[in-house]
Amino acid sequence: MRMRVLIAAAALSLAASAMGSATAGTSSAPTQFNEFTISQFQSLMASGQLSSVGLTNYYINRIQDLDREGPGVNAVIELNPDALSMAKAADQARAAGKNLGPLMGIPVLLKANIDTGDKMQTTAGSFALFGAPAARDSTVAANLRANGAVILGKTNLSEWANFRSFESSSGWSGVGGETNNPYGINRNACGSSSGSGAAASANFAAVSLGTETDGSVVCPGNVNGVVGLKPTIGLTSRAGVVPISHTQDTVGVHARTVADAAMTLGVIQSPTFDGRDAATGGVPLGWQGTGKTRPNIPTDYTKFLDKNGLKGATLGLTRQGLGGFDPLAPTPAKVTDAYEAAFDQLTAAGATVIDLDSTTTFNFFGGSGEFEVLCFEFRNDVKNYLSTRTNVPAAGGTLQTLIDFNNANASREMPFFNQDIFDLCNSMAPGPNDPQPAFGGVTYNQALAADQAYAQQNVDAALSSQHLDAIVSATDNPAWATDLLFGDRFFFGTSSIAAAGGYPIIQVPATSVDGAPMGLSFFGTAFSEPKLIKLASGWEAFNKWRVNPNNLPTFAQTLPSNNIQGPTLTKPHPKSPMAPADPARKKPHNV
Repeated sequence: MRMRVLIAAAALSLAASAMGSATAGTSSAPTQFNEFTISQFQSLMASGQLSSVGLTNYYINRIQDLDREGPGVNAVIELNPDALSMAKAADQARAAGKNLGPLMGIPVLLKANIDTGDKMQTTAGSFALFGAPAARDSTVAANLRANGAVILGKTNLSEWANFRSFESSSGWSGVGGETNNPYGINRNACGSSSGSGAAASANFAAVSLGTETDGSVVCPGNVNGVVGLKPTIGLTSRAGVVPISHTQDTVGVHARTVADAAMTLGVIQSPTFDGRDAATGGVPLGWQGTGKTRPNIPTDYTKFLDKNGLKGATLGLTRQGLGGFDPLAPTPAKVTDAYEAAFDQLTAAGATVIDLDSTTTFNFFGGSGEFEVLCFEFRNDVKNYLSTRTNVPAAGGTLQTLIDFNNANASREMPFFNQDIFDLCNSMAPGPNDPQPAFGGVTYNQALAADQAYAQQNVDAALSSQHLDAIVSATDNPAWATDLLFGDRFFFGTSSIAAAGGYPIIQVPATSVDGAPMGLSFFGTAFSEPKLIKLASGWEAFNKWRVNPNNLPTFAQTLPSNNIQGPTLTKPHPKSPMAPADPARKKPHNV
């Protein structure tokens, strides 16, 4: 049985989710602040034209009308019962002349695998973590509170950040059900930060936070038509975040503009060691052993915004994988054609574009050891996280505890797909130098070394040898129709370029096919966020995809929604005369 958790103040109680027509529930949803930026909200609040309480109520009403009722996006898994109190406190601080930071009074949604030490659940979508809330804030949640932001609620996700089954459907969790795409409710919101991407696109909050190990911020950004900023590993702390891998996990941002993403990154980041996550005091895998050290981290990334950011830039373009991972199921021509037109716009915007695939032999498919690294680290990292939880079924447990819980609660946890990834990870030999039969005898340390070599010999080598400001590529294919029977359908994706080395990505909307959004991704080496923000903001200013009102979500039940209806049928009348018999039909015909 599907179940969703929604905790709200009694005066703001929300009805159960209902799937209606494309217009049901949308006409009453407020729209006056749709697509407003954080800077616009701050200007309105500074001038007294808007309060944080009013803005918070605005988003609560949109969630009620579009997420819980009406079309049923199903992006928000829980509302914070303290949200209005936080908004009121921000208004009072502003009235007293205090300025806590750029997100003061701004409603933000957090993915449901990010701890908040309040009344909300942190479940990663699993009933194994349902019960007592986390004991303390994650570092990113604490940073939001210190900045005066309003933590509006939690978003749905692919259960366990899509690391439970090879047959999963992105955006589905036992606690939250299936998240839908606001451009077409029948289409997938990708994952694992499905609710975060869909909520930002649907104007359910000013910005939202997600997490990425490989693709879980940029893919939802791509299919939901929003900016997805995946930071360098260690720039944002993972303390208090349900893990997959300490080598690759990061907390990122979904926003409707590059400026909002940049502003949010400056708030949630840990410029120096946070005391809880060692990565915040070091460098990611790709830089380890090179002598490179953590640079001075900017406190404000908005100063790197540049509407002419592509002029004079040198970009390395790769199309590796764009034709499709499976040669028997190539990417549709209309998708590749749309991307080729977007690539041409890079040059039109003033960038010099180098075709890396024709001029070099670099590999941009990702590190060969990545999945083994994730599997090995997950078993240990999730055990460490479970030790921080109390009064939930898996508190103090291990990966085996989670497997046992799922088996005992299969009707809730495994109605559509199994836990074969859990089983695989749990079967691995315990030592970092133990040969792993499931991975051809390669040890964890060997896999880690292979990933490091991949990042250094391909990503970093391409950037330096070709004198590039960034590598650019298509992000992912457009959203597929959600299918809980057969699972996801990925034609291609490029996030693995950055994943193994722990490097950043910014995905920005670029184009669409039949109304389904698609974006471009800008890749750099570790801590290159300033340069990527400059390039991404330049692309956004030139391309203007989301600025066009024709490119905003329509909450249609199906996408495409045109040319799919059948003809009108005329009901036969009982007294209508029969057509005269055809004499030719009285004679038999040769067979």
